[in-house]
This record gives sequence, C-alpha cells and structure tokens, in this order.
Amino acid sequence: MRVLLLGPSHPVVEQHLQASGDSCQRYEGPLDPELRPLQKSEFLVSYGYTHIIRPWAIERFPRRIINLHISLLPWNRGADPNLWSFLDSTPKGVTIHMVDPGIDTGPILFQRKVTMAEDDTLRSSYHRLSGAVEALFEEHWTDIRSGQVTPRPQPQEGTLHRLRDRETVSHLLSEGWDTPVRQLIGQETGK
Repeated sequence: MRVLLLGPSHPVVEQHLQASGDSCQRYEGPLDPELRPLQKSEFLVSYGYTHIIRPWAIERFPRRIINLHISLLPWNRGADPNLWSFLDSTPKGVTIHMVDPGIDTGPILFQRKVTMAEDDTLRSSYHRLSGAVEALFEEHWTDIRSGQVTPRPQPQEGTLHRLRDRETVSHLLSEGWDTPVRQLIGQETGK
C-alpha cells in the first residue's frame, strides 16, 4: 500500500511501514488536492502533523486517514496534549483514531494508558508517550490497513487546547521542555 505519512520524521513508524511491505512518503506542509504525493497515496497516517486535514481530503480517503495522538482522547485534543495532561490533571495515554473534520474528534481505533514517572520532565514524558503510540501503531497497523478494526465514537466530554493556549502558561515552564512535570501538577493556568 502507498502510505503518505503526514508530519515530521518518525523513523520507527516509517521503518514499520516499510517492513510491512508498504511504500512510505513523508510530507509536512498543508495538503493540496494537486499535491503529487497525495495523488499517488492510498492511505494517510498523521503523526505530529501541525495542519488541519480539510474535508475534501477526508472525503477523498474515506476510512483511510488515521492520526497517532499522544493523549488519551477525548482528553487533550489539539496542541500540546502532554503539557495539558499535567496542567489539567487528566488521564495520560495515547490514541490512534480516524480523522474527521473536527480537531482530534474522530472515532477511536486503539488506546493505551501510560504511567508517568515521578521524575519525568515534559521532554521525557513526551518521549514516553511517543514510544507508546509508536508501539501501539506497530501492534495494530496490519489490522488498521486491512479495515479489520471497528472504530468507536469518542465520548462528548473532554478537553481541547490550541497552540496559542500555551502562551497563557509559558511562565510555568521554568526550564522549557525540561521542566519537571511535578512542578506543573495542580498549577493555576488562568484559563
């Protein structure tokens, strides 16, 4: 299968696709209907992709666009899910879901809770979540690509954060992404 991987380089995912016999091309920019790699693709995998996937693309690839998201949806949809899971004291984990016109609102395929360590930083917890979602993808890609998975709708509750929301809490990131997560738990976010 010809897969277009949307987002920055993720060697584990790329290597797994190739080991599964799929061809893989990566793209980070906004999608355009005339984009040559898109025209040749049969399936889209979004992982760390920072652009909205528009309805025309969803219609063009029905049930063939998934997103690897480092939160336990419906919690922490959108940007910086790892950061907000600590600030909002929401469940930690990862989700693979179908893409729909909303922001991280598509039906869920697979999820896994992830336990964090007391000495984690935002950076180390991000790497822990990334490893978990990549492992989940490796375990289930064959079933996903063959359509053997029954998606389940997301619950209505949950949270959503936009990239600009980080500005309201940037003062809490005393050491940037190396800020210990224990310093963030229970902090007033001003939202």
